[in-house]
Amino acid sequence: MSKDATVPPRQRMRADARRNVDRIVAAAGALIAEHGAEASLEEVARRAGVGSATLHRHFPTRQALLEAVFKDRVDALCAKAEQLLSAPDPGEALFTWLRAVGAHAVANRGLGASLMRGADPALGSTCHDVITSAGENLLTRARAADAVRPGITIVQLLKLVSAISLATEQEPDGPAEADRLLAIAIDGVRPH
Repeated sequence: MSKDATVPPRQRMRADARRNVDRIVAAAGALIAEHGAEASLEEVARRAGVGSATLHRHFPTRQALLEAVFKDRVDALCAKAEQLLSAPDPGEALFTWLRAVGAHAVANRGLGASLMRGADPALGSTCHDVITSAGENLLTRARAADAVRPGITIVQLLKLVSAISLATEQEPDGPAEADRLLAIAIDGVRPH
């Protein structure tokens, strides 16, 4: 296997091409948060400061762009979980991360459903696995500190956050409402 085969595609790019891809993904992420997964690709290119041809060279389909946005968001959630592993209060670290997962889910505004249409099933499975693993590490620390009720699993917590996000993603004040509902749910997770 060549050395290039082990390096992620973004890292093999020229610096200017990598900057273009990063700007496109950031612009697409912002537009998805504002308008949902059906945001205009032309507006993505305009906001990223690139031409439509540049956008399509890097992301030949809407699906490829949506997958890149989703993967970046998952990577950011996992990085946040890693940072929180050294937080002094394991319970608050877990709850901070769950709020970040909720904000991520609300900002996706239909991204998950759009990805399920024609997506590579491995992407969803891989993303689910890394998020679950990142959350499990935080939950293990919180459990050891008696900061959560016994018997609660990371899958249950992620389902709860997902349900709250789904219920609020179309509301004008969706992120704030999701955070309020998550605060109620977190109170139920704490030991009494």
